[in-house]
Amino acid sequence: LTPHGCDRFWLMMLALSLFPTTYSPPSSHELAAVAPTLLALVERAVSEPEALAAELSESPLAAIAPTFALPDVAPTDPAAAGDLPIVVTHGMGDSCFNPGMQSVVALAGKTLGVEAVCVPTGDNQASDTINGFLMNMDKSVEAFAKRVQSDKRLSGGFDAFGLSQGNNIIRGYIAAYNDPPVRNFLSICGINAGVAAFPHCAPSTPVLGSICEALTEVLGKLAYNPIVQDILFQANYFRDPTRRNSSEYLSHSRLALWNGERPGVDMSARKARWAKVERFVWVEGSRDSMVWPRQGEQWGDVPSGYPKQLSPVPYNETRWYTEDTFGLQTAGKAGKNFFESFDGDHIRFTSAELQGWLKKYFK
Repeated sequence: LTPHGCDRFWLMMLALSLFPTTYSPPSSHELAAVAPTLLALVERAVSEPEALAAELSESPLAAIAPTFALPDVAPTDPAAAGDLPIVVTHGMGDSCFNPGMQSVVALAGKTLGVEAVCVPTGDNQASDTINGFLMNMDKSVEAFAKRVQSDKRLSGGFDAFGLSQGNNIIRGYIAAYNDPPVRNFLSICGINAGVAAFPHCAPSTPVLGSICEALTEVLGKLAYNPIVQDILFQANYFRDPTRRNSSEYLSHSRLALWNGERPGVDMSARKARWAKVERFVWVEGSRDSMVWPRQGEQWGDVPSGYPKQLSPVPYNETRWYTEDTFGLQTAGKAGKNFFESFDGDHIRFTSAELQGWLKKYFK
């Protein structure tokens, strides 16, 4: 290797060592050949993590939690009090260490009079933010599970809610672990059925910064490249409606595996863990401009006639429901699926709305 190549190799190895993995990491040369802009972000995760985290937080894709004022929260009504702790996960570009997420967690705990905690995938604000981009879904679930299983407060089970892509982590934990168990799962603007586009980085929108540049680079023909899937969280839930029946999507997409779309995969254990949850609450932002189609937050799907047809398929007419590919139909027939909405953009709910959902479902 040239001196520059050596530096790049060791930066790549150090960056990947930050992210627990059961996969064989790609070499810097492999990633450079496939996605040089993505490689540059991986290198920056080591050389300037604080600057990269700040750029992620300011990118058009960032899903930053609202900040709520706790003095507005009334004392918990004993009739509305919960009996299990609450676990919360954040969206892309956000962090458990940020004021907004801390206020959301504090509001949830005070509303039900229980312990509430935001579980990060990194040890500090910078790594937690970066991991929401450069740690894929399976690795993020693994990191989340380790923290949950080592927290004695959660050993008896917990209720959980996520914001935006944080719901992928909770959903993945339920399917792969669910020990200690999730009793109730509240998904607020979750990227549950994936996204068919990233509107804030769409061709019609000026590309803003290296984050959109990286997504533009890989979310085309490279989206289901194993190297990209091994790194990029957003590539894992990108569900290109023109390629969802392709061998590349079915063989390599993390979402295809999670949704039971990959042929020949035994989903029985995952479905059994899914069935242990008492309530699933799917919350949609009625004016969500981040997730397309927004009905995917409640398991709707892009129609087979896309792009001539754009009206989403209702959740109970989708393949993953009618064939019960991962347990959604079983939960529905058991009366476990609930649907809520709020009049607003992506995760722009009010404190009163959050309190209402918690009091209604987390007790």
